[in-house]
Amino acid sequence: MKRNDFIKVFILGLLIGILIQPILANVVSWQLTLALRFAVAIGFAVFAMIALAVAHVVDKFLKGIYQFAQFAAVGTLNTFVDIGVFNLAAFLFGGAAAIGTVAFAVFKAISFLCATTNSFFWNKYWTFHSTDEAKAGQVASFFAVAVGGLLLNTGAGTLINAAQPHALSLTMVRLWSHLIAPGAGVVASFLWNFLWYKYVVFKKSASAQGTV
Repeated sequence: MKRNDFIKVFILGLLIGILIQPILANVVSWQLTLALRFAVAIGFAVFAMIALAVAHVVDKFLKGIYQFAQFAAVGTLNTFVDIGVFNLAAFLFGGAAAIGTVAFAVFKAISFLCATTNSFFWNKYWTFHSTDEAKAGQVASFFAVAVGGLLLNTGAGTLINAAQPHALSLTMVRLWSHLIAPGAGVVASFLWNFLWYKYVVFKKSASAQGTV
């Protein structure tokens, strides 16, 4: 396992630890002290390093697990980018605890595109080790594949949001609209993205690199 991978996954875990904090504060109403915030960020970074080390060992017996673990780590970061941007858009332009169907779809599409852009660079240069220059064709192919993910992500999230049960408390309404529904969209598009990025977008580079 390369030391460079440890450094990258530490940074990735640290970003996740930072991005989760406004979600805890705004959606779950957890008030964190400065020391606890720091501990959460470092905790995620250390956990990410341990998880990748375990995946490296398992990969010796089950090939492909290490690369999937990298993709899962990037996917986790994308999840918090996605939900974080969604909540920011909802806060700036939504206002209400419950979000209307059209507004939800627009906010979700914006947040998904932000997460997809983040995903491109992390997966290209780390997960699939594509060191060649990002050409227009590859970028176009990546975002063309992402359209399917966009439909799954936005569609699933919007459907879950529209299926919000009646008579929920204000806290549950906020949790459903700002976390559960957008999170469902992330889950729906995750496996789709991995398979298409591996076998379509970065296929040439991945095959050239061989086993991670």
